[in-house]
Amino acid sequence: MKLGFVSDSLAHLGFEEVLETAAELGLDGVEVNTGNWSSAPHFDVNRMKSSADARKAFTEAFASRGLKLIALNANGNQLHPVTGDTQSACLHDTIRLAGEIGAKKVCLMSGLPGGAVGETTPNWIVSSWPPETQTILQWQWDEVLFPYWRKLVDLARSSGVERLAIELHGNQLVYNVPSLLKLRKEVGPMVGANLDPSHLFWMGADPLAAVDALGSAIFHVHAKDTFLNGPRQATTSLLENGSLMDVAARSWSYITLGFGHSEEWWRSFCYRLRMNGYDGWLSIEHEDVMLSRIEGLRKSVALLKAVMPIEVSDYAPPAI
Repeated sequence: MKLGFVSDSLAHLGFEEVLETAAELGLDGVEVNTGNWSSAPHFDVNRMKSSADARKAFTEAFASRGLKLIALNANGNQLHPVTGDTQSACLHDTIRLAGEIGAKKVCLMSGLPGGAVGETTPNWIVSSWPPETQTILQWQWDEVLFPYWRKLVDLARSSGVERLAIELHGNQLVYNVPSLLKLRKEVGPMVGANLDPSHLFWMGADPLAAVDALGSAIFHVHAKDTFLNGPRQATTSLLENGSLMDVAARSWSYITLGFGHSEEWWRSFCYRLRMNGYDGWLSIEHEDVMLSRIEGLRKSVALLKAVMPIEVSDYAPPAI
């Protein structure tokens, strides 16, 4: 496996400083945010579109430090009933630019539309009652998500992008294993999962079981942890809508690796990934409001370096 981080983890630093930090930490690469839910401080889409020199300088900045560009990341909601067109344009530009600079993988969300034609807010259905929930879901999938993603896969293919890695994330139509596999079955194997265990934790799923269920459909891994606050959860459940900045008051919060789940858990996670054939990137995403960005990143790097498989297995039972 190879280790890196999401560039927004160090959004307060300039692009060159981000790459220098990655090199100093002995990492293999950096995943770069391009827009939508990110202010994209390290990637100017318009400049990259208009300037071959800018694209060349971007890729050379990685190569000169012995780093790889892990992927481009355009996380957002391209199916939002009001801002979807703008977010979709950013995603399309990201896919085309990925092809231009030789990046074979783009990380993104599935998108979440409204519940019917004319609505202005996204509608995330997570229950089966009352009955209209099923009507909403069928419309969202059949009339919005499937047609959009067929075209998106065509765009990726024509741009030279080989993998679209969807993050299993709340407030998106694709948020768990069954919904990822449902979309993949419809639009083909170019679509796979960006498996971030932190989201599965707060939704009550088991990331280890998800690894087994997804298998070769895992295209990417975001390394982020979740603190489950038992006393708060006991009264509020995991359906939490309080401020992300108030960790003590929440039933769950994103946290630095090892502070939510032990090193032993992360060792099992990495081993389970390899058992299922995944030998790709672990991309750290720091979103811990209690620790500084650089401290959180350093602690996460140290934990993963201690537990992740790096070398190719060369063991075989001796002949008898």
